[in-house]
Amino acid sequence: MRKIFLLIAMLLTVGLAGQAQTKKIKVLIDNDYCGDPDGLVALAQQVLSPTTDIVGIVGGHLNDGPGFTTRKDQATESVEKANALLDVMGMKGKLKVVVGAESAMTSADKPIDSEGARLIVTEAKKCSPEKPLFVACGAALTNVASALLLDPSISKNIVVVWIGGQEYSFGAVPPPGYSAVEYNLNLCIPAGQVVFNNSDVRIWQVPRDAYRQCLYSTDEMHANVKPCGKTGAYLSDAIDKVMTTCEGVGIAMGEVYIMGDSPLALLTSLQSGFEADPSSSRWTPTPCPLIDAQGHYQPNPTGRIIRVYTHIDTRLMFSDMEAKLKLFSMKKGK
Repeated sequence: MRKIFLLIAMLLTVGLAGQAQTKKIKVLIDNDYCGDPDGLVALAQQVLSPTTDIVGIVGGHLNDGPGFTTRKDQATESVEKANALLDVMGMKGKLKVVVGAESAMTSADKPIDSEGARLIVTEAKKCSPEKPLFVACGAALTNVASALLLDPSISKNIVVVWIGGQEYSFGAVPPPGYSAVEYNLNLCIPAGQVVFNNSDVRIWQVPRDAYRQCLYSTDEMHANVKPCGKTGAYLSDAIDKVMTTCEGVGIAMGEVYIMGDSPLALLTSLQSGFEADPSSSRWTPTPCPLIDAQGHYQPNPTGRIIRVYTHIDTRLMFSDMEAKLKLFSMKKGK
């Protein structure tokens, strides 16, 4: 304890009291903003995190089936939607936003050479195993896998924080009517094979049973987010629009929404100061499974150890999101 007190005293002496603004970690965000607007909520929270150095935002793809969009250039649409949010926040042009792959990989040995994949390579090369690039991915792993195939040497410099994959045997029971392969993994199974099977990259996985814990009520949204200036109203309206659309086609949404991408901000931006780590959430050290051609996990007892998150600190995550939006609206009128 004496060492900790001495360190605090030293920091105060050199004038670092109060909120630290030093950039702590480098983060590259990769998400399908053309789809579920929970990614936009997570993006706003991360953009407002003063200790996060966002080195780039990559727009991702969905699939060709019916869903959130009918466009074929979905990665381009994702960039447009990310820029639209940044514009509302008065930040358009201040962050690099690039287009990732417009479609899934066809096999685990054929990368898609996109601007997004190349940006991951470029930024990873500036990092090190000790000070890695956190790639916060809330969608298909296409861009991450392509980057690893384009330049395998970057794997030691990256931590992939991924929202995706179905439940493990030690996790929660799958939800009613569940799909055997989770949505984000199913968007590009070959990419999952590259990242899990064929690389040694560090993985922090938030599987379906963990991200489904991130329930946020519409009353909370309307009371705590919508009043937060233009940004809060923009995010709240985006969620309301999806819920209304779903109700219109017979999907009973109830009064909550799954903010499944918000752990991207929690696990990267909201790490503890001393012995830095997202210490308020829980994870199980797990031998990295192999992913087969159908997207199922296959046991791999000798695989490298990955983090599989089983509990998400939604209290910290959502309270921080609300506070950031409120303070931002007070300071900037946004």
